[in-house]
Amino acid sequence: MVPVDWLWIPITVWAAFAQTLRNAAQRHLVANLGTLGATLVRFLYGLPFAALWLLIVGVVGNFSVPAPTAAFAIWVTLGAVSQIIATALLLRVMTERNFTLGVAYSKSEILQVAVFGFVFLGDAVSPVALTAILSGTFGVLLLSPADKDRPIRGLLTGWTGRTALLGLASGTGFALSAVGFRGAALALGDTPFPMAAAGTLVAAQLLQTLMLGGWLLVRHTGVVMRVLGAWRASLFAGFMGAAASAGWFTAMAIEPAAHVRTLGLIELLFSYAVSRRLFRERLERRELAGIALLVLGLVIVVLGI
Repeated sequence: MVPVDWLWIPITVWAAFAQTLRNAAQRHLVANLGTLGATLVRFLYGLPFAALWLLIVGVVGNFSVPAPTAAFAIWVTLGAVSQIIATALLLRVMTERNFTLGVAYSKSEILQVAVFGFVFLGDAVSPVALTAILSGTFGVLLLSPADKDRPIRGLLTGWTGRTALLGLASGTGFALSAVGFRGAALALGDTPFPMAAAGTLVAAQLLQTLMLGGWLLVRHTGVVMRVLGAWRASLFAGFMGAAASAGWFTAMAIEPAAHVRTLGLIELLFSYAVSRRLFRERLERRELAGIALLVLGLVIVVLGI
């Protein structure tokens, strides 16, 4: 049996795998529903599965549903709102001319998670963990640079631009959401971590469904109607979204968010390998260096924490 202290590792790997499938399902929905409609699918159709998971965890573990506290409400609201804002900012980045630079800066999320986790939750960042975070972050940046010829120079000289600042803000939003969801689970006190994570998941998805769904209902009613009409195609995306979130929330109820999000970069490694047809194409030196740094970060965070 895997010790609880190590349980977050396979759970995080599962979350990354489920997220890969969710992203693939959502991409097929964008053409018909638009980006915001496909995003709503993640929350609206994921909510029933999240509620079912809460029920299963309670029955199997013989846990009672935790009573929400004021601290829990504040943390989960921070996580839910930050995630929606971060997504909106990232979408805005993608409409900019130099969107690649903005996306690169959004990947500062991992570093920002470490900072916010320490400031708000007191999650310590050891030198080993910081090494893993830096290695993984630079590995990802080398895999998708803003300037392929001069990746490091492009990153260092372009940070004051509008697109880069939007990307940084997006990374901040995603970092705050991770810290908010971990804070919500911890705010439930002595509640067993599976139930704390499941309860946080249901509360977050309910809040996000109401916020994003309500806004779209007022501003873009047709999008909501199309989302409701596409329920058959949306169920799988909703299920995988809930499965991924259940994994992330459970892992972060056990382990600091910075460690979880760093190991979660395995999703990018897998997706990159598949998209580039790793076994059929010759990789550039920059790409090989990026993969090596990313793998090094994953190994360090698993073996060194």
